[in-house]
Amino acid sequence: MTKREKLLQRLMNGQADTDISFEDLCSLLNRLGFQERVRGDHHIFAKDGIAEIINLQPLGSKAKPYQVRQVRNILRTSILIGKEK
Repeated sequence: MTKREKLLQRLMNGQADTDISFEDLCSLLNRLGFQERVRGDHHIFAKDGIAEIINLQPLGSKAKPYQVRQVRNILRTSILIGKEK
């Protein structure tokens, strides 16, 4: 199992929301085809066909737990799992 697959599994399990690396979460979204734009410490992700925009800010080197939950909900509702580039 690759590092990306392990991260995706941890993200979708919902048991490690406080222990997801911000850099890894951004990388995962990029690999899933999201377009990233950065303004200050705000990393904004958008993808054609998905109405929601994901706005992430780091909390030290980790992603904020509530933002990890938002990403998980968007991935579940958008059925993006398995459609990586």
